[in-house]
Amino acid sequence: MKLLSARFALAFSFAAVAFAQSRVNVVWQDNIGHQRHLHRANPSHPTVMDSARFTTNRTGAPLSLPKEEGAFSFVVFGDRTGGPIEGVSVLADAVRDVNLLEPDFVITVGDLIEGYNQEPQWLVQMSEFKEIMNKLICPWFPVSGNHDVYWRGPAGMKPPGEHEKNYELHFGPLWYAFSHKNCWFIALHSDEGDPVTGEKAIQKPNCQKMSQAQFDWLKATLDKAKGADHVFLFLHHPRWLGGNYGDDWNKVHELLKAAGNVTAVFAGHIHHMRYDPRDGIEYVTLATVGGGQESLVPDAGFLHQYHIVNVRKNQIALAAMPVGEVMDVREITGKLHEECAALAQQKPAIEGRIRIEADGSAAGRFSASLTNTATTSLYVTATLDTRDSRWSFGPDHEHHIVAPGAKQTFTFDVARLAGSLDDAFRPIELVLSLEYLAPGHRYRVPEKRVDVPLDVDYSSLLARPADNHVLSCDGVNDHVAIDNDAFTLPDGPFTLECWMRARAFGERTGLITKTETSDYGIFVSNGEPGFSAYIGDRYAEAKAGKALLKVGQWHHVAGEYDGASVRVYVDGQLVAKTERSGARRSNDLPLIIGADVARRGGATSHFHGEIDEVRLSSVARYGDEAFTPARRFERDDQTILLMHMDRQLGPWLVNDAVSGGSPMQIRLQDGAKLEPARD
Repeated sequence: MKLLSARFALAFSFAAVAFAQSRVNVVWQDNIGHQRHLHRANPSHPTVMDSARFTTNRTGAPLSLPKEEGAFSFVVFGDRTGGPIEGVSVLADAVRDVNLLEPDFVITVGDLIEGYNQEPQWLVQMSEFKEIMNKLICPWFPVSGNHDVYWRGPAGMKPPGEHEKNYELHFGPLWYAFSHKNCWFIALHSDEGDPVTGEKAIQKPNCQKMSQAQFDWLKATLDKAKGADHVFLFLHHPRWLGGNYGDDWNKVHELLKAAGNVTAVFAGHIHHMRYDPRDGIEYVTLATVGGGQESLVPDAGFLHQYHIVNVRKNQIALAAMPVGEVMDVREITGKLHEECAALAQQKPAIEGRIRIEADGSAAGRFSASLTNTATTSLYVTATLDTRDSRWSFGPDHEHHIVAPGAKQTFTFDVARLAGSLDDAFRPIELVLSLEYLAPGHRYRVPEKRVDVPLDVDYSSLLARPADNHVLSCDGVNDHVAIDNDAFTLPDGPFTLECWMRARAFGERTGLITKTETSDYGIFVSNGEPGFSAYIGDRYAEAKAGKALLKVGQWHHVAGEYDGASVRVYVDGQLVAKTERSGARRSNDLPLIIGADVARRGGATSHFHGEIDEVRLSSVARYGDEAFTPARRFERDDQTILLMHMDRQLGPWLVNDAVSGGSPMQIRLQDGAKLEPARD
């Protein structure tokens, strides 16, 4: 079977082996080369070549058509009871889903109401369940469960059969069958009780037996259905599992096997999915549609779900759908799409910054505001999150329904215990979860995570450490991202430089870049240094013309614009120069160390090796003459950015060009790390 989760069909595999049924071969197939994603597949649907059903005025490859046959679908619901009272809302969501799918009918597998009560309460619960189910636009059929027929009350007042008479009066017969499109559907009653005492109990094998009357009726019904393409059975208890159910099902199974056309048997009760085929009969147990659900492993069948069964003459398809995951095509209008997209792109407005002292302590307040730009209400949850246990918050979260056009402000007090500013330091993140409350569905907007602004006195981090460290990049994901608003480089002359040692070079390799149809960057593709700056109406590029950089060797690489030309240097030597003057076109993308910046601010064309001493200056430092590059740069009045790569504050690097402020905008990304230099 397949399990559909989070709007996507995920393979739900039990073993990567072939499984043969008595009438249908069902095999495991790989999903277009993805060997992890094996799924069960029925034989291909029959097709025909029929010119009478096909027309075109073009020539081309022949196209086969589906064979015209009476295929149909039905849906099976699991238990509603045993959970919180809100379970009726889950049932209502399932009804909404199924009305979008429009199967031929829905059938339950019992435990429709909470029960275990007396008649007045039972009637209220019955009416509630039927009121919800009657909103289905297709017929629905009940199956009795223990919650539906068990009575509880004062001693000596228990009616014969407990609630069985109430059930048959208001829901339907305890066992029955009907035919549809040359298939038969049989509902059984699995709580008849002890045939001697009449006791009803779910834990006693003597109470879990089929009466001779029901067995004889089942045998007669199977005889009546012997010409059917398929026979499907439905009951509440999966008695074939044995244990407290005893072994009474064995005689029933032999009867089903002898019939030869029983395809599947469906049950519930255990509140999780499982599949136990036997002798060519598919034994299927459902989880819940609002019943008690521990959600132990949702992707392995511990969830609210229902089964969709597609029936063809020689085979059936089984799929499980999580409740509430069916999307209404007609509801996703252009307006809904545009409003949700705008909400996803909106950033909260944050006021206030948290000051962190040199000893690591902090205390302060900030607020975040979000405006509902949509034409429907939003359900918004704001939460503070951190992996640093020294932070405390008040409150730690808030929930609000925000009306269309309204502005919602969340205010938080935060504090931090004194402690060293070290690698274990972690920021505070404001987490915003939004749900767009459309009439028929809640549309979840992707979660937003925003760093709470911090001002850090990190003077204690500026002292030169005993050992030199470098930035290590794996050439696959590692890089450093410096937010565009973390620094200001004025138009005019500037210098970008660093030390680097490659482990390997790719055909296209970014070293330090901000180049995306604007701005500047250093590339070291195939070991050839090049520097580009968007001056005037196009890039001015200075490239060495050959590979000058050697694997395993430290090199100083610099790019410079002096107002009249773009230059690139290697180890103090000018290796290329391109004349150009004019204004620099800038962008709001981050400056990426260890890769090329991507269009939306990510990283691509990664560098594989080590980087040290990155400096950006608002001056052309070198000119035409050869020079000896300093192994460790010093800051001066023209230094905009300076990273010695020796110290970090949690996930951030410190900008050594300044003595305070927020380091949060210089982030080690995707596994990039500082390591001691090897020489």
